[in-house]
Amino acid sequence: MKTLVIYLMAGRATPELAAAAADGGADIIEVGFPFSDPLADGPVIRRAGELALAEGMRTAACLECLARTRELVPGKPLVPMTYAALLEAYGWERFAADAESAGATSLIVADLPAGERPQLRRVQLVAPTSTDERVRLAAEQTDGWLYLVTLTGTTGARADVSPALDGLVRRARAAADVPLYAGFGISTPEHARATAALTDGVVVGSRAIEVAQDGPAALRGYVASLRTALDTL
Repeated sequence: MKTLVIYLMAGRATPELAAAAADGGADIIEVGFPFSDPLADGPVIRRAGELALAEGMRTAACLECLARTRELVPGKPLVPMTYAALLEAYGWERFAADAESAGATSLIVADLPAGERPQLRRVQLVAPTSTDERVRLAAEQTDGWLYLVTLTGTTGARADVSPALDGLVRRARAAADVPLYAGFGISTPEHARATAALTDGVVVGSRAIEVAQDGPAALRGYVASLRTALDTL
């Protein structure tokens, strides 16, 4: 069975949206903590982050959101996605402890390369531009699964699955025996199925955020369409 990861931006409505995504078939919920300079984020997630900040979603509020999400989604892994500057300001060890207390099962720090702060347990990211040595180090240090960034650039829907994914998957498979989940640019059931044919799962963010603007029922239906596509493999 292929793993489906759904990304949502932390906000007042996020716990209910996460519950809807879980009901639709999401296996893992990734919760973005908004940051004022999100280098990897495309326009949809960047805008969602701006709205979250305007809503008052600072780190402490995001941790409260995570805790409420855990209450509504008791049986799924919850993974905060954040940036190093936020952890530096909050305190690295303090954040790790508070996130775990709030229900986080792991952590993604988008701009913290493998090899830096190895004591911080987190999911590592690699991209087509990553060297073989970087892929190997990330695979060795990653927490549970390896996040494959399918393309060079920012998040956001694309017309087709990145042609660079196949080579990245082969290099990652050679580096370590951990599940590989691919994200960036996956928006349709067809994208999800094509990507998961090469990997162990997919991460869907920008399109999930767009659909979530229409409420939990719409998100549940969208996630269910992705789940159906993955279950045909």
